[in-house]
Amino acid sequence: MKLAIQFIVGASILSLAALLSGCSQEPEAIAPADPNWTNAADVQQQFADGSLTSVALVQHYLDEIERNNHQGHDIRAIIEVNPDALSIAAELDRERELGVIRGPLHGMPVVLKANIATADKMATTAGASVMAGFISASDALHIQQLRNAGAIILGKANLSEWANFRGANSISGWSGIGGQTRNPHVLTHNPCGSSAGSGAAVAADFSLLAIGTETDGSVMCPASINGVVGVKSTRSSVSGHGIIPIAEAQDIAGPMTRYVYDAALLLDAMATPEAKERFGTSLATAAQSEFQGETVVLVRAYDESFTGVEEMTNRVAEALRGHGINVIEVMEWNLPRQLYADEIEVLVYEFKRDLNNWLADFGAPAVDMQAVIDYNLANSDTELALFGQEYFEQAVAVDLEADKASYENALANGRQLAEQHLNRYLVDLGASAIVMPSYGPAWPTPPLEGPGYSFGTSTAAAVSGYPSITLPAGKQGPLPLGLSVVGMPWSEAQLFSLAGFLETEVGGFKQPEFLPSLEAN
Repeated sequence: MKLAIQFIVGASILSLAALLSGCSQEPEAIAPADPNWTNAADVQQQFADGSLTSVALVQHYLDEIERNNHQGHDIRAIIEVNPDALSIAAELDRERELGVIRGPLHGMPVVLKANIATADKMATTAGASVMAGFISASDALHIQQLRNAGAIILGKANLSEWANFRGANSISGWSGIGGQTRNPHVLTHNPCGSSAGSGAAVAADFSLLAIGTETDGSVMCPASINGVVGVKSTRSSVSGHGIIPIAEAQDIAGPMTRYVYDAALLLDAMATPEAKERFGTSLATAAQSEFQGETVVLVRAYDESFTGVEEMTNRVAEALRGHGINVIEVMEWNLPRQLYADEIEVLVYEFKRDLNNWLADFGAPAVDMQAVIDYNLANSDTELALFGQEYFEQAVAVDLEADKASYENALANGRQLAEQHLNRYLVDLGASAIVMPSYGPAWPTPPLEGPGYSFGTSTAAAVSGYPSITLPAGKQGPLPLGLSVVGMPWSEAQLFSLAGFLETEVGGFKQPEFLPSLEAN
């Protein structure tokens, strides 16, 4: 009886009147919504009014993956899809019909980077052939949270193998299992890494939402270069449990979406209870709220690098000042060299400690780092054909006891240098945020020749643990340019508000052209 009452209460006035009068009049049919290149706000409304179902949305993405992942444009962003995605979507649709809504993400599909553990029929591999077919017995903690919130794990995304920490001369977006991910904007160009597949997947309309992981630039770079939104939130704001690690000091999972509001929704669901309390408000609400900051620092150090960068920062300055915000322009962004030296020492040390622990704790087929090295050497004609495994070799040589004091000094000193650099602007100048270009445009993927990687600005936030968001805000020809906003720890609500403002006033997601080459533009 309770379910029947819920159904009648949810019915339209017309159908309720027809029921009471015994009339056979049918309710007016609702035209199906178009799921192409949609966004979370529209999907929420369409789920509510019945013009879209989760099954229809999931089927749309499965069709797009079938059409363009290994065929058509051959993006190679997805390693595998969840064979249970449609049945999960159908169950969530049934829950919605009964008035059971788990949260704002109810029925929405999300793609995960393949270094994030899931207890389902999909493998957790970090893209490495030695890990092929490995099924985790447990979900990463933030994935449990997403499932509880009603999100559908649609598939696993390709990545730079071992999160781009295998070889010093790695090719971003390549893994032994997934091959080479391509940039949807210009197919000959690189998608950046290591969350290459997650960024390319949402850019190519293979999923509404995606998750990557960041150590230094692994969310920010592919988000910027694929023309989507990426978030690296405050250190410890998202649980690291279940992520195949590089280093606990800097690893964190983050949203990758086409729009700022969508990323905020995802982070709201992924964040730890403690982080939600520190944020102080719903980030999705903040993303749609007016920015209240008075002063913003705008970094113009890269204006001369590319005409598109200068055009983007000019538009940013105009939009901020037009909104009554004080803009302080700075012409340099030079981090201390010692910061980079400290960072690499910390990453190599923790890589040995954390990856060996993860492989043992999760019962992986590679029992430790040495087993990975040995496998790659035994299969060097395929595994090491493009680049080596220097970071594994450096890490396996670390003595965790003898090298501990040096590591701890590097950890403390690196964080202090990164914090000092950011605090020059956020504290000394009283800025609400630092705004700057995220990365240069995409470069040709080897073996093609051409200009390579140019610049990136993610390191200070990555090492300090301060939050940052990148959003699409410009173009260099057909290639996207991202804009980063960086703030003090736990200032995510303010950063999302600023990012939402810039998305509206300066730029925002643009559908890729899937150009076969730069010359085809």
